Parts: sequence; C-alpha cells; structure tokens
Amino acid sequence: MQIHNPKHFTLQLGSLIALYVAVIAFLVLAFNIINIKFPDAAEYWYTAESARAAIRGAIATLIVFYPTYLVLTRISNQARRKETKGEYTVLGKWLVYFSILVGGAVLLGNLVTLVLYFLNGEITERFILKVLILGIVVGASLAYYALDVRGYFMKRMKYAVSAGLVVTALVLTGIIYGYLNIETPAVVREMRLDDQQVTDLQDMQWRIEEYARNNEILPESLAALYISNAEAAPEGRAAYRYSVTNEMEYKLCATFASSSEENNSDFMGYGFDKNFSWEHGAGEWCFERMVSYE
Repeated sequence: MQIHNPKHFTLQLGSLIALYVAVIAFLVLAFNIINIKFPDAAEYWYTAESARAAIRGAIATLIVFYPTYLVLTRISNQARRKETKGEYTVLGKWLVYFSILVGGAVLLGNLVTLVLYFLNGEITERFILKVLILGIVVGASLAYYALDVRGYFMKRMKYAVSAGLVVTALVLTGIIYGYLNIETPAVVREMRLDDQQVTDLQDMQWRIEEYARNNEILPESLAALYISNAEAAPEGRAAYRYSVTNEMEYKLCATFASSSEENNSDFMGYGFDKNFSWEHGAGEWCFERMVSYE
C-alpha cells in the first residue's frame, strides 16, 4: 500500500466533497417536498414559494454534483485497484474516517433534536418524516464507507454496483417527484414578468405622485413624466395603461399571467392602505390610486 499518493488523495477528496454536496441537496429536496405536502397552518404565506425555490436549487445541484460524485468515485476506485490492490492510502483513510466522524455527529444531533421536540410537545408528522429521511440518508452513507474502507467491497463488486443503482434510482425519483411539485420553467418566467410589471407600476406611481405634488395636477399621460418608452411592458405583455379618473384619482393597468396569490408575490400590499396594495388577478388588472397634494 502506498503511504502517500497525491493522485489518490485528490480523487478521494473530490469524491467526498461531491458526496457531501449531493447528500445536502437531496435532503433539501426531500425536506421541502415534505413542507409542500404537509403544510403547517402556522407558516407564513410565502413559505410555499420558498419551498419551491429550494426544490429548484436542490434539483439543479443534484443534476450536477451526483453524476460528478459517481464519476470521481469510479475513477478513484479504478486507480486504487490498479495501484494499491483496492486498499485506501493512509490519507484516503483519514478522509473517510473524518467523514464518518462528521456523519456520526450529525446522526447524534438528529437524535438530540428528536428528543428535544418530543419533550417540548412539538412532534409533527412532517418532522418525523424529516428525521427518518436524515437518519436513513446519512446512516446509509456512513455504513457504505465504513464497510468500504475496511475492504468489504473489494471482493463484492456486485454489492457495490447494486448499491449504486439503488441510490441512483432514489435520486432520480426524488428529482422527478420534486419537479412535479414546482412550476415549469415557462411558468416561472411568467411569474417573474408579473413581478417585474408590479415593480414598473410602483415606479410609475411614485413618479406620478411626485409630479402631482409639484404641479398640483395629475399628468395627462405617462409621457409627461419624461420616462422613455413609459408604456412599454415586458416583451409579450400588453402595454401599460394610465388614465385619470378625477382630479385626485387615477388608474394604472397591466396584464398579468397569474394572480398575486398564485404567484406568492412579495408585492401583496402594506397594511390596509389600498393605495399601496398590489394584489391582482390573472389577465388585465387596474390599480386605483388617489393622490394627496398636501
């Protein structure tokens, strides 16, 4: 066995880093799917959108890092079998045992959290599911490497391949199921355009009311605000519309792909002042505003 081998050390380190990232991404994916499937009445209204955003990030991370882990692990194993007869180098063993130590600490912390929640009477169905998933994912990873570093899979290659196939199937299932619980890329784009339109309308409102306070009259059109191409909405959307309804009131209109409730928009409103509410439905929607010249 080679005592020091930079090539083996680098491959093993890269493989373990990719594993850490993939495991964390899978846990984030699983936890947020649970958050969506088992909603908590005490959560804030934007929690569902935060969960979907986390799922999108976890899927992207898994798609990149899980194959990276498989490739680096295969290269590392082939190099070990060729140069050290399948045994880990000293530095490689240090990396694996350190990973086992960290994983064991995570599992112990998981048990402490479970007991603490039980004592506080906060055990819920979704919390139990998260604890089980964390224990299974981290425990299985630890068990595999604890056996591998002792040479268990050197003469049992079929077991290692079978384990890899099972894990790959679970990851693919998680990715597919997670994708089914988020909006498609096209829908996400439309939601972002809706938010952009609200931002544009907010800017227009500020400019209109600034104009009104300086001139003691509402502008006749958006062109009077000296905004270049003021009525232009994002590509594919109808132009913004502005109309004066009386001496102190006006309307700003835009066409939205979805309602602010479906979009979980950050622009729902402030308190009960309708002059600052941006709740809207799908399709063309007008916001009524009133200006105080004082």
